[in-house]
Amino acid sequence: MIQGMAMTETAYSVQKLRKIYGEGEAAVHALRGVDLDIPKGEFVVLLGPSGSGKSTLLNILGGLDRGTDGDVRFMQHDLAAMSDAELTRYRRDHVGFVFQFYNLMPSLTARENVELVTEIASDPMDPDEALDLVGLDHRSDHFPAQMSGGEQQRVAIARAIAKRPTVLFCDEPTGALDSTTGRAVLRVLKDVNERLGSTVLVVTHAASQAAMADRVVHFADGDVREVIVNETKSTPDEIEW
Repeated sequence: MIQGMAMTETAYSVQKLRKIYGEGEAAVHALRGVDLDIPKGEFVVLLGPSGSGKSTLLNILGGLDRGTDGDVRFMQHDLAAMSDAELTRYRRDHVGFVFQFYNLMPSLTARENVELVTEIASDPMDPDEALDLVGLDHRSDHFPAQMSGGEQQRVAIARAIAKRPTVLFCDEPTGALDSTTGRAVLRVLKDVNERLGSTVLVVTHAASQAAMADRVVHFADGDVREVIVNETKSTPDEIEW
């Protein structure tokens, strides 16, 4: 359904998206009618406190979850109308994920962790090329336990970008890192955005990271409160920690 689609200027268009967990008095309204457009190729920060709905939106856009109602379109294709098999193909062919706690296989080397993705992707990079892009080609034969937290996160990014994703989703990618390694990870994400042309969405509660984004989406209480387009952007090295 997705393969071979025509490219458009908007990566995602979201209208009146709601997500409700549970029923009755115990129901949790995670998203309350979100309207949002995300342009193709931008570096976008979804900013807000824990429980504001930003990770829920990320999971729906990434095809990991479905909304309760509303319209979610990726390049004009209706995600809500896709079958489970179509969503799996969408995630495989177009989406890369980076999480806070790396999710690497401890018994595999850095190269082997990246190969987990390249073996199923339709047009993958060579694993060593992906590791080189994140500055870890010299650590390709090391296991996660032999690497720092920042290095493990960069391996996770290499794994995500090795499929050449249209969109890279990052959920608190620097949340477990100190300032030096955190800035290194932000540099890699910005480089992926600029060199590969991937649309990058970063979920964070760290307000300082908004300064490096093309677009900042402020979340509160399950809805978008404000969208700011940065005319002037900071570099990752200028981000306060």
